[in-house]
Amino acid sequence: MKKRVQIFDTTLRDGEQSPGFSMNHAEKLRMAEQLERLGVDVIEAGFPIASDGDFEAVKEISKRITDCQVAGLCRIRVEDISRAWEALQYAKHPRIHTFVATSDIHLVHKLNMSRQQVLAAAVSGVTYARNLCEIVEFSAEDASRTDPDYLCQITEAVIDAGATIVNIPDTVGYAVPDEFGGLIRYLKENVSNIDKAIISVHCHNDLGLAVANSLAAVQNGAQQIECTINGIGERAGNASLEEIVMALLVRQAYYHTDTSVNTKEIFPASQLLAEITGNEVQPNKAIVGRNAFAHEAGIHQDGMLKNPLTYEIMTPQTVGVPQNLLVLGKHSGRRALDARLQDLGFTFSKDEINSIYTCFTVLADHKKTITDEDLVYLTKVGLESTDSKVISKNIQEYINQ
Repeated sequence: MKKRVQIFDTTLRDGEQSPGFSMNHAEKLRMAEQLERLGVDVIEAGFPIASDGDFEAVKEISKRITDCQVAGLCRIRVEDISRAWEALQYAKHPRIHTFVATSDIHLVHKLNMSRQQVLAAAVSGVTYARNLCEIVEFSAEDASRTDPDYLCQITEAVIDAGATIVNIPDTVGYAVPDEFGGLIRYLKENVSNIDKAIISVHCHNDLGLAVANSLAAVQNGAQQIECTINGIGERAGNASLEEIVMALLVRQAYYHTDTSVNTKEIFPASQLLAEITGNEVQPNKAIVGRNAFAHEAGIHQDGMLKNPLTYEIMTPQTVGVPQNLLVLGKHSGRRALDARLQDLGFTFSKDEINSIYTCFTVLADHKKTITDEDLVYLTKVGLESTDSKVISKNIQEYINQ
C-alpha cells in the first residue's frame, strides 16, 4: 500500500533568505500562485515578524491561496506567534510554524538557556499557537545535533501541548542518510504519542546530502518533506523539491510513496524562480538544468534515437520540459547529425552524410556547440570536396568570418 508524503515548500521563506534571492511583494505573489499550480501541500510564505514587507506578503498570500495550506514562521515567543497569526488568519488553510533550537551547541552559545527552560518555552509557545490555529507545526532547530533522548522529550511535550506536526531539521547539513533515517526511527520508537502528529524533516545541503537525508527519513516514517524550488536556501541550500518529487515518482516501486505535486509544473516553477531572482539554474542540475535531458555523446544519441529509455529514466515532458535535446558537438555521431539535418529539411545519402560528418568533426574541434546555421554551411562545404586540406582551409575561413 502506497504512503503519501506532504510537500512543504519553503522557497518563499528559507529559499528567499539565501543571498541574492530576495523577492519583492509582487514577485512573492507570482511565485506563490505558481506553487499552488504545482500542487504543493504547504506554502511557507515568510517570517511575518521579520519585516513589514514579509508580514504584508504573508498576509496577501494567505488571502489569495485557496488550494494549499499557508504557513508563517515564528519563534516560540508570544509576540512572534501573534504577529504570524495576524497575517495568517486570512488563509483558508492556515498553519503556524514555530521553532526553537534544541541542540546544546545552540542552547549554550546562542540562547543561553537550559534544556528545561527551552522545554518549558516550547510547550508554552505551542500551547499559545494552538489556541489561535488548529494546525501548528513545531520545529526543533538543529535537531540532528540534539541529544536524541532530549529530542524525544521535547517532541512528546509539544505534541501533548497541541503540535500537529513535529519537524526534525538537519539545520546545518551535518547528518548522513543512515544516521538521519535512524533518528526518525528512534523518535517513532521512543515518543509515546508520536502517532498523534505528522513527522516532518527539513534538510540542508552543506554536505550535498539534503535529498538523500530526506528520502532516508521517508523510509523511516517521515510524512512531510520541507524543500525548495531549485534547492535554494541558506548557505548550500535546501533539499531540492524537484529531485525529491521525481525520486519518489521514478522509484515509486521502491519507496511506495506518492505526492500531490503536478510534475508538469516543475520546470515552469524552476524557470519562474530563475527569472524572478536573476539566478540561473546550473546547467547540470538534476531534473531542471538545461543539460538534464541533453545528449551529446554519439553512443547516447544513437540509443536515444532508437529508444529514449536507453538513456533517460523519465521523459522531459513529465516535468514540463518541451523535449529532450540532442546537442551537436565533438562527441556526436553520424546518426544524430543526420537526424538534425532531417529536422532542418535535408535528406542525404549515407555517403553524403559521411562527407558532411568529416567536415562536422573538423568544425566541432573548434566550436563547443554546432548551431543550425553551422549545419547549413557544412552541407555545402561537405559536398564540395573530400580533400582534407581543402576542408580544413574552408572551415578555418568560416570560423574567422
